[in-house]
Amino acid sequence: MRSPARRLLGCLALLLTACGAPGQPRGGTAAGLAPQGSPAVLAGARAPALPVLTPDQLAGQRVVYSYTGPTVPASLLSAVRSGRAAGVIFFGSNTADPDALGRAVAALRQAQQQSPVRLPLLLMTDQEGGRIRRLPGAPEQSERAIGQGPDAVAAAAAAGDAAARNLTAHGMNVNLAPVLDVHDQDGNFIDRTERSYSSDPAAAAGLGSAFITAQQRAGVAATAKHFPGLGTAPADSNTDTGPVTLNADKQRLTGTDEAPYPAAIAAGVDLVMVSWAVYPALDPDHPAGLSPSVVNGELRDRLGFHGVTITDALEAGALRAWGSTGQRAVAAAGAGMDLILCSAQDPDQGEDATTALADALTTDKLDRAGFDAALARVSALRAELR
Repeated sequence: MRSPARRLLGCLALLLTACGAPGQPRGGTAAGLAPQGSPAVLAGARAPALPVLTPDQLAGQRVVYSYTGPTVPASLLSAVRSGRAAGVIFFGSNTADPDALGRAVAALRQAQQQSPVRLPLLLMTDQEGGRIRRLPGAPEQSERAIGQGPDAVAAAAAAGDAAARNLTAHGMNVNLAPVLDVHDQDGNFIDRTERSYSSDPAAAAGLGSAFITAQQRAGVAATAKHFPGLGTAPADSNTDTGPVTLNADKQRLTGTDEAPYPAAIAAGVDLVMVSWAVYPALDPDHPAGLSPSVVNGELRDRLGFHGVTITDALEAGALRAWGSTGQRAVAAAGAGMDLILCSAQDPDQGEDATTALADALTTDKLDRAGFDAALARVSALRAELR
């Protein structure tokens, strides 16, 4: 895979695939919104003669849906066919029966063939290794086991390659792994689930980069998580269930927690997932994934990441004070998050996020240039995948 920066410049009007003239009213087949100064335009690329998209469809290009059980709901297939979905995340209830999973992936891909957006869906899961595996099989070793074992770099690379082959065999193209969190104490939140390679940031950087390189070489996009890091989270702190504030000072954050990310970025990591914890040293008022200071200031400006950002679960307990699904989606997009992960295993959640993003786009509650840039990054990634 090409680096995110080169891929973005080589998008070749994929964003324009989904856009038409500005200033049109919402709804109707001609109610598209044209990108202004998108990378494709700046590169001088010509727009292909493809249908324009409505604001709802443009918004959907930033939303990842989910569902429960072995069969894809008709409503989700409809969202895909109508161009209102960027991807789908799979959980255990979706993957328990391999034959049913194969039928589900085939149905989603067939629906996408009827979409006006001629780009592959982002079909993703969490296949970290160890306890966190939505699919049976590889990689079987946890991050901790890899970090503590002999020839750890080779083991991390083997795990990345094996994860990619497993996902590819099931028709998926994005893995929400590896975890780059650097634990500060044995038995803390990220260590007790064996999801941290090491308490040494240099070791975590090297092992994470080996996993990323091998996985992406095998054709599956990698996701470094959970920026800027959950390594200082106590054992009872879980953003899935409630608010978490991590009072690490800025030296700890930049020198240890964020330290694996420059290596991951240099390795060309496709996506970065941003944490829902609050980091007062960076922004005392917002969870990281709702903070422009973290997403743009730290990740993009300071560390130079040009790829796709993705939220953690939008339904997380850490966001209980941040309003409805739609309000959370708009806040995340406004902070600089490209993809909104609706993982409550209910397609209605994705629909709510899509509707809110479309409303925010048409009423100028979201910055137009930022929206266009997010669409360009997501489209460029999708164009690289199968």
